[in-house]
Amino acid sequence: MSVATAPMQLTEQQLVQYQRDGYVVVEGLLSRDEVAGLLERVREYTHGGRDASKLHVQVEPRVKRGELKVAHLGDGVRKIDRLVQHDDRFRRLGLNENIVSILEQILGPDIQLFRNALMLKPPEVGSQKGMHQDSPYWKVEPMDLCSCWFALDDATPENGCMGVIPGGHLKGALPHVHVTDDFVIDEKHYNKDEMVLAPVKAGGGLFFHSLVPHYTAPNRSKHWRRAIALSYMSARSRSTQNPEPTYMTVKGRSFPGCVKGEAPPRL
Repeated sequence: MSVATAPMQLTEQQLVQYQRDGYVVVEGLLSRDEVAGLLERVREYTHGGRDASKLHVQVEPRVKRGELKVAHLGDGVRKIDRLVQHDDRFRRLGLNENIVSILEQILGPDIQLFRNALMLKPPEVGSQKGMHQDSPYWKVEPMDLCSCWFALDDATPENGCMGVIPGGHLKGALPHVHVTDDFVIDEKHYNKDEMVLAPVKAGGGLFFHSLVPHYTAPNRSKHWRRAIALSYMSARSRSTQNPEPTYMTVKGRSFPGCVKGEAPPRL
């Protein structure tokens, strides 16, 4: 008979690092077999014709404009949104007990899923994502959300792992500007020399604060870099969006005057 193991938690040192630097890498959240199952499902969506009508699929801008040719359209997919809501395997990931246990240390016992987005960098195709903070994109207060950037492939400096500016979350929301195909922090308001790379092995996650400035480079390697950003918030957060959306309750309660939560939809 197998002995059940307790969900993973951050050590005191890791929790201090998260509070100080705004991020922490945790390896081994899922087994190799579980990661292989998720990769198989991703491939079904990108190359196997699996129904994605309930999802939002974004193609690389250069591919969409015809500036870059790919052998298969799936080699040009950049992002797939809402998999946790509409796919059984990714639902289990979004509610994974190791991830939720760590989130509870950071956000408290009442947690809602704000968004989820599969981030794809196909070999020699995946473009950069400029330096930005997440909260300026999002209509949620306070700006104190936490994302688990979960690696499905080894995320390396060569294929576009994340780069972060440690402690940048303590400076609050920084001015952002629109540039070609992106919305990024005004270069006058950060020093890119302060950025450090945060590689993550497949099955691990980078937990980071929604105000940490972060960036990913183009994938110049011959290897895929697939990851999913799972973004969560305290159920005591407040939405400033009108009309106010309803989010997915991950754990705990909802509160009057705060973000609306409901149980995950049936699959």
